[in-house]
Amino acid sequence: MVEVEAMMHKGRRHRRTRRGGALAAAALAVAALCVAVYVVAGQGGGHWTAARDEPAGAAATTAALPGPPAARPSATTPSASPTAKRRPPTAPASASPSPRPKAERTKAAPPPAGTGAGPAPRPGSRVFTFVNHVSRTIWLASGEQTAQPALTTTGWVLKAGQTLSVQVPDKWNGRFWGRTGCSFDASGSGHCETGDCAGRFQCHQYGVIPATLAEFNLNSWNGLDFYDVSLVDGSNLPMYINLVGGTTEDPISAGGCSAAGCTHDVACPAELRIEAGGRTVGCESPCGVFDTDQYCCRAQWAPRDKCLPAQWPVDYAALFKKAEPFAYSYVDDDATSTFTSQGEAGYRITFGLS
Repeated sequence: MVEVEAMMHKGRRHRRTRRGGALAAAALAVAALCVAVYVVAGQGGGHWTAARDEPAGAAATTAALPGPPAARPSATTPSASPTAKRRPPTAPASASPSPRPKAERTKAAPPPAGTGAGPAPRPGSRVFTFVNHVSRTIWLASGEQTAQPALTTTGWVLKAGQTLSVQVPDKWNGRFWGRTGCSFDASGSGHCETGDCAGRFQCHQYGVIPATLAEFNLNSWNGLDFYDVSLVDGSNLPMYINLVGGTTEDPISAGGCSAAGCTHDVACPAELRIEAGGRTVGCESPCGVFDTDQYCCRAQWAPRDKCLPAQWPVDYAALFKKAEPFAYSYVDDDATSTFTSQGEAGYRITFGLS
């Protein structure tokens, strides 16, 4: 158990910093081992199956909009957005969590009303369905943590009220996020106010922070999928994930509520706000804004027992956790934020509030 904890700790530091803000492949695999030990020890729930070695089919998408050919993302550190500016830091007020309503656990969510059953998954793939319940257009993007298998399309347009289905290769390890305030020319060049991919409609790398992330590692360990919503680098859109099919009970209701609470906008303090055109377009993490070892859980604050938001100058993590109680609010927020599923489930990712 000590070795597993040490490995998980090492992987966690690699995957969650202001440079990336994602669930790296190594970290997820090690997190899986930790969850396994946790369950076997009788401290957690879940059902386990033997690992399978199924072939990964060719990546394919449906309802993808035209754009230039996709390329695999690089490990390049995203640069600051040319259109979004952060307000100067001010003396913040103390933040504290508040009681949250409880929600009933539900079975795997059905497709959204009015969208039909959606396409069937192609051999060696899953169907991911994206729903836009916000009042503006979202430019969906994706990026892989591992080189193979890869998506052949990495950028889509999702207008307000629309639903989009994407075929995702089984055993895929990567993330999806929504970009906002985008403008592209016929060649696919342009920019976005949040989540920008180096000015390209088809993403070649991870997006500029802050961006709310949906992170997945399919068939990662012992046949299990690992998935989460991450606000570690901040938030630009409310988001929640539901299971579609599979054999695991869905911990999130169709309306975006967990047992700990429902999906809300982040009550972003002035010092964390990202602005563009005089509007607030995102809420960045304190690590991204202040870049201190304590807020970033680095150096002497790197150990899990030292990375404690309640001991930060301001507990900003509580603000993100209050907005989305099931999401990662800071680097070590694994216990209430990493979910597993089995049975080759599909996923529905909703941009919107409860």
